[in-house]
Amino acid sequence: MIDVAALAVFIPTFFFVSITPGMCMTLAMTLGMSIGVRRTLWMMIGELLGVASVAVAAVLGVASVMLNYPEAFAILKWVGGGYLIYIGVNMWRAKGKMSVDTSKPSDVSRQSLFTQGFITAVANPKGWAFMISLLPPFINVDQAVAPQLLILLSVIMITEFVSMLAYATGGKSLRLFLARGDNIKWMNRIAGSLMMLVGVWLALD
Repeated sequence: MIDVAALAVFIPTFFFVSITPGMCMTLAMTLGMSIGVRRTLWMMIGELLGVASVAVAAVLGVASVMLNYPEAFAILKWVGGGYLIYIGVNMWRAKGKMSVDTSKPSDVSRQSLFTQGFITAVANPKGWAFMISLLPPFINVDQAVAPQLLILLSVIMITEFVSMLAYATGGKSLRLFLARGDNIKWMNRIAGSLMMLVGVWLALD
């Protein structure tokens, strides 16, 4: 079973990463404003399955490297840690501008929404890099990987769904709130600080 202390670190870290405006959150907010929350749920389902696929592929691939090529994994940890620190610094320096396109058609099909969410999650290179660099420190190879992965996936799915639901439900009011420089700036700084801390921990662990 996964370490409780590690889980206590993972939950708030992933929450701030998930709630910070990004590709999927912007899509959820845009669709929430243009077609409503209920229809946006189809996009959310696709996005959640996409994120789960990326997470499973990242963990299984990295776990294999951990077991068979420990030297390569040590390099990967340093690269991953450096990447997270780089993201954290960029979040601190971010100006907090959000660009949202509200011209989406309202007659889009459920299948199209599902596919859009799935592809958005799977085709996001930052999502792959993030999963590969963040998840391995929370996996203990001395124990069964499957139960640990199931717990982490549960946290990821719940956090992603709650975040997308908040963006879609908030609609225009959330867009106006996040458009204010100070609010988005502090959200970025909190997430950036967590990113840098996890990056240092990952590189030095």
